[in-house]
Amino acid sequence: MTTAPEEPRCPFCYRRIEQPKELPQRKVMEFPVGACMHCGAVYAYDTTGHNMGAAFIEALLFACNEDDYLAFSLSHGDDYTDAVVGNYDIVTHSIVPEKVYNDRYVRGVLLFVKLFGQFHDATEGKVKEKLKYSTPIVKTKLRSEKFSREKVRQDVAGNNLSDLLALAEEDTRVINELQRMLYTSDEQVRWKVIDMLGMVCRKVSKKRPDIVSKFVNNLLQSAAYPGASAWGALETIGAIISMEPGIFGEFTKPLLSFMVHENLRKELLWAIGKIAAADPGLAKYAFRALSALLDDEDPVLRGHAAWALGSIGFDDVLDKLKSLETDDNMLTLWRDGELQEVSVAQLAKEAIEKITR
Repeated sequence: MTTAPEEPRCPFCYRRIEQPKELPQRKVMEFPVGACMHCGAVYAYDTTGHNMGAAFIEALLFACNEDDYLAFSLSHGDDYTDAVVGNYDIVTHSIVPEKVYNDRYVRGVLLFVKLFGQFHDATEGKVKEKLKYSTPIVKTKLRSEKFSREKVRQDVAGNNLSDLLALAEEDTRVINELQRMLYTSDEQVRWKVIDMLGMVCRKVSKKRPDIVSKFVNNLLQSAAYPGASAWGALETIGAIISMEPGIFGEFTKPLLSFMVHENLRKELLWAIGKIAAADPGLAKYAFRALSALLDDEDPVLRGHAAWALGSIGFDDVLDKLKSLETDDNMLTLWRDGELQEVSVAQLAKEAIEKITR
């Protein structure tokens, strides 16, 4: 006799729970989350069952309102408890008796965390407020009969941004085609595509932020892979974050990890400068590294570092910037939709003006 599926319930109060949903803000590791409306326990959904540790951390951070200092200072048993519910099928929102259900493999796991006492009282309201803006999980692809590679390339060549955005809203293959266009020796075209990718991803993220975050993750992986030729990857990530820092800002920290790769610093510095112009707080973690690069022997790095530091706005770097006011070495910088020939001195002066205004 086959056991029937059961409705999912909170392991602490045994009340029925809702299907996990996705939060607007995107992360490198993304797990849909939810909360028991009766006892306040939170849960994260791991679709494969192979990332339970990361899903637990996600649930713990969500329970603590993303306060990592609080989360990692709590003691299991004294401050919180946890539980695991396996065989969860997101499609039917049920706990199924077997790993195979309706000819589908079900590997889903729900990781629960319940805070105790003052910690629960301090964060419960904020957690529930965040869930008001969550959205159901959607995995269907966006496809349109209007899509073709030729149309995307024609829209780029003709600067038909409105048509490109309209098509991207209907068919996310536009993103993939634009990525292919990054692999060109024409620097002007590549930079134009980077700008367009930022705007297209902002448009797509209104409906499907999960598609954009997956794209950003792929760009990070391609840039990190030894020997890969990820033209425009870091710059595109910077453009995407700058367009929607509130949604994709969490990707800034993994992006900054590329500072150790000397061959990628020029690209990374441009990405940091782009992000800093939109949200200086996200780029502040790069301040020390940027400050040190003002002394670099490469004028391209000095200039890009000065440009980015101007947007971050910390006055600690003013003396170093002033020392570059006579640096007449030239470099090429993409900004305001064009490649500009500028001197390190000019960028240093502009940065000083931004910081002191």
